[in-house]
Amino acid sequence: MQDNKNNLKPEADFSESRRNVLLGATVMATAAGLGFSNKADAAMDHHHMHAVPADRQRVIDASLGCVKAGQTCIQHCIDMFKMQDTSMAECADSVQEMLATCTALSQLASYDSRHLKDFAKVCINVCKDCKKSCDKHADKHAACKACAESCADCIKACKEYVA
Repeated sequence: MQDNKNNLKPEADFSESRRNVLLGATVMATAAGLGFSNKADAAMDHHHMHAVPADRQRVIDASLGCVKAGQTCIQHCIDMFKMQDTSMAECADSVQEMLATCTALSQLASYDSRHLKDFAKVCINVCKDCKKSCDKHADKHAACKACAESCADCIKACKEYVA
């Protein structure tokens, strides 16, 4: 035989659950009637309406292009080093600096940093150095050519942004 207390407990839990559901529905209806729901929706819509301005997006895209090309170029330099060819050591050094600088630039541009314009000026100089080093090898190595071209693009984007 089953104990009466055990039989009543599920009903009591069900009643309590039903009460909580009804209470929650009442609170939601009251909040909706007071306009809280609309304000929350408006705040969410407002958050999604922001777009990155075109000039800043251009800096982000150009700096990430440099990072992508620079990673390929630095791997090419490493492959040359493995073959005992150190002729690209200067290129590797400048690409390493460019990678660090352009990575930081893309992040600062994404964050809309108050230091972005000043940092973009620094990045112009770093990319000029990298482009100069990569240009020396561009006729022999596609990775160096692509890196030099991406640096030229980043220089242009930064100059447009700073202007």
